[in-house]
Amino acid sequence: MKYYFVLLSLIICIAANAAAVKPYPYFRGSSHIIADSDSVIRKRSISVGANYGSDFQFFGRTGPVTYPFLSVDAIYNFKSGIFVYASPVQVIGYYPLIDEVDLGAGYLFNYSKKISGTISYSRFIFNKNTAKVIKSASSNDINFKNSFDWKLAKSSVVFDYLFGSANDYFVTLNTSKYIETDWGVFDDKDYLSFNPSISAIFGTQNFVGRYSSEHLENIAAANDFNLYDGVSPPPFPRYNNGRFTALNYSVKLPVAYNRPHYTFEASWKYSIPLNVEGALKNRHEVFFNLTFYYLFF
Repeated sequence: MKYYFVLLSLIICIAANAAAVKPYPYFRGSSHIIADSDSVIRKRSISVGANYGSDFQFFGRTGPVTYPFLSVDAIYNFKSGIFVYASPVQVIGYYPLIDEVDLGAGYLFNYSKKISGTISYSRFIFNKNTAKVIKSASSNDINFKNSFDWKLAKSSVVFDYLFGSANDYFVTLNTSKYIETDWGVFDDKDYLSFNPSISAIFGTQNFVGRYSSEHLENIAAANDFNLYDGVSPPPFPRYNNGRFTALNYSVKLPVAYNRPHYTFEASWKYSIPLNVEGALKNRHEVFFNLTFYYLFF
C-alpha cells in the first residue's frame, strides 16, 4: 500500500495534460542524463556534455552486473523547436572503447506559457562486442512528453513506445520542484540550483524477458550457479512480462552549479523496483551521476 500512496501523490500533482519540457531532450536511455536544473530555451543553440553514471538503469530495471559508464552528448537545437542529437557511450572497464551510439531527433512545442512538450525518436546502436547491459535488448524508442508548470512545482507525464527485439509501452509520471539561489557563489554570474523529484514508471517489460533469454550466462553468474554442471536449477519460471504494471518508484536529488553557458551537476537517486522478473533480483538501489554540459548560443 505504501507504494500506491506514492502513486496517489503523483496523480494529485499531475494535471490532465501535464508535463514539463527542458531546453534539451531528456534521453530515455539510462546512459543519457541531461542536467535536471535548467529552464526553457527556444532558440538556435548547441550543447555538448559529458556524463558519468554509477550503473545503467533502463525503465526502472538494471542487469545482474553493475556497469558504470561514461557518455558524451551533442545536441543541436533549431529555433523552430526541432532538435537532433548524437551520443557515444562507453562502459567503464570493458572492451571496446565505444559500446553504444545513440542517435535521435525530435520537436519541442508549447501549448501555452505553462504547458509544453516534446516528441522524439531515438535509435540505439550497439557494438556486437559490447557489455551485456539490459538496454541492449532494445533498439528504438518513440517518446512523447507533456508538462505543466503550476508554479509550486512542475509535473510531467511521458509516454514511450519501445520496439526492436522486444516491444513495450511505458508511462512515466514525475513531479519536481526547481529551486535556485538568489546569491552567487563566486560572483554575481553564478548560482546553485536544486531540483528534487519523485517519479513512477508503469509499463510492460518484454525487454527484460528478451534480455534474460539472450544473456542467461550473466544471470547465472549473478545467481552463483553453473549452467553446465548438470545440477543447475530448472529453467526460470515464465513471467507475464506483457502485463502493464508498476515497474519502479524513485526519488531524485540533483544539485547543480550554474554559470551563463555551462552547468555542472551531481545527482543522487534512490530507486525502488517493483514486479521484477525473479531471475534479475533487482533490489532497492542508489544511483549517482555527474553531468557537465556547455551551451553555445
